[in-house]
Amino acid sequence: MTSQTPDGKLAGNSPTGVSSAIDLIVIPARFGSSRLPGKPLIKLAGRTLLERVLAVAQTAAAAAGQCEVVVATDDNRIAQLARSLGAFVAMTSSEVASGTDRAYAAALQWPQKPNRVVNLQGDSPFIPAAVVTALLQALRDGTANVVTPVFQLDWDRLERLRIHKQTNPFSGTTCVRDRNGQALWFSKSILPAIRNETRLKADAFSPVWQHLGLYAYTVAALKWFSAAEPSHYESIEGLEQLRFLENGWKVSTLPVDVPSYLLSGIDTSEDLAKAEDSISRYGDPFPA
Repeated sequence: MTSQTPDGKLAGNSPTGVSSAIDLIVIPARFGSSRLPGKPLIKLAGRTLLERVLAVAQTAAAAAGQCEVVVATDDNRIAQLARSLGAFVAMTSSEVASGTDRAYAAALQWPQKPNRVVNLQGDSPFIPAAVVTALLQALRDGTANVVTPVFQLDWDRLERLRIHKQTNPFSGTTCVRDRNGQALWFSKSILPAIRNETRLKADAFSPVWQHLGLYAYTVAALKWFSAAEPSHYESIEGLEQLRFLENGWKVSTLPVDVPSYLLSGIDTSEDLAKAEDSISRYGDPFPA
């Protein structure tokens, strides 16, 4: 492993002692959270959220090859735990605006400039490692600068999303795609609106795609994002990916299977309770 400075920043300007990784999976994991302070250190079924997300990232990196995992944090307690779990750590300012900006700050600290970065949020313990690997591979194989996963809702799941949004209108993001899988729009509303729904139900799946909240970027796209101002609709919807669309960038979508655990992120104590219940019902997805 590379050496680190006392404050946890990646040390050294040469790749000596570091694998020739061309890609990074960065886990932004800040301590501060208005709704769930110290979130990465909170335990879920006996394991911290950081340990769970790190295991997903390490499994994905091993499958992808030529890839390393970095935890980007502003807190020494999180950094200490990450190192104890065998992860590289990039210390980043607590003033960093978003997880995406924190991922870019971590990429800048890597001794060898990576080509691609996957941003895997530190509160997403249920993201399948296979999805992370597939996302990175899609970026490697194609010409896109940004790739993100989506899954198509059947009619039962669409109805559950509608019911959920009656009490949690800003939970769950939908995506409208063109014929080539490029994103046309993302929204916290359910898009598209559907006329003649009864007729469409002859198909098993609805026309609604739900977004799974992680991204793979080229470093060029990540650099642009971190330098650009928040865009108009991004600020209204609270969706960072709209900054790309509003400025003419293409965002490719990767269709994936419906996740076994639809609770992709944990933001509140209620989410934590739901996650505990899901594990007790369906088993623990933590890699063996």
